[in-house]
Amino acid sequence: MNGAAPRSGPAAWLQALPFGAVFAFFFVAPLLLIVAVSFWPTSDYALVPGFTADNYVSIFSGCSEFADPCVTVKTYWSTLRFSFFTWLVSLLLGFTIAYFLAFHVRSTGMQTLLFVLCTIPFWTSNVIRMISWVPLLGRNGLVNQGLIGAGLIEQPLEWLLFSEFSVVLAFVHLYTMFMLVPIFNSMMRIDRALLEAAEDAGASAWQTLWNVVVPLSRTGIVIGSIFVITIVMGDFVTVGVMGGQQIASVGKVIQVQTSYLQFPLAAANAVVLLAVVLMIIAALTRMVDLRKEL
Repeated sequence: MNGAAPRSGPAAWLQALPFGAVFAFFFVAPLLLIVAVSFWPTSDYALVPGFTADNYVSIFSGCSEFADPCVTVKTYWSTLRFSFFTWLVSLLLGFTIAYFLAFHVRSTGMQTLLFVLCTIPFWTSNVIRMISWVPLLGRNGLVNQGLIGAGLIEQPLEWLLFSEFSVVLAFVHLYTMFMLVPIFNSMMRIDRALLEAAEDAGASAWQTLWNVVVPLSRTGIVIGSIFVITIVMGDFVTVGVMGGQQIASVGKVIQVQTSYLQFPLAAANAVVLLAVVLMIIAALTRMVDLRKEL
């Protein structure tokens, strides 16, 4: 009998129902609640249900003047700048380390050992890793003292700590691993016969890297970029600690607004931030179809 075998077990939708319920309860419902609260009137110490667009008007107040950008535009520009430099440096570092592990370390055991060594900093708290930079980059820190002792500078460098430099440095330290892991995974899936074919065809090492390795690592690069950019866009702890509470970011603005119980205004800022992040993710995913590549 050539008929298809009858399916056993519950239907596919029934199997997915528990996961769908968890996703709806812990992800979709909170997002919908934030969107709803963003339209509530802002009051001093109470949440009053209602509907108003005043919160969004307040966010974009004065943003029509191009000569003098509003606070929101300046804040988003600062956050996007942090995201871009963190993405660029973490991409260079993550790609280089992943390339070395995937193509220059022949032993699987050594690859595993070196990869585990890369994860050691993640065994400690993010706050501890951030604070560890303070005695290094401070005015009387080891870096300034070393440069003065070597005669390279006469006065301590003030911009090493509590500056945009220190914020980006901490971001790179904290989140480069989120770029390295997906890129390394993509590189390990590359057929080594393709590299040999490129070499036999007369391609140089740089040509092989640019025309073979980079295109085939594109999925990992996109996934790592999504991880790094989305985390940095919403981060406020790193900006607060490493910026000395003097540098603004969107996440920091939302944190301050919630601390002052301005929940509707904070929710509106969160919705705008989510929209910006989703647009960035949409632009990145147009570079590669993740559903086909994964």
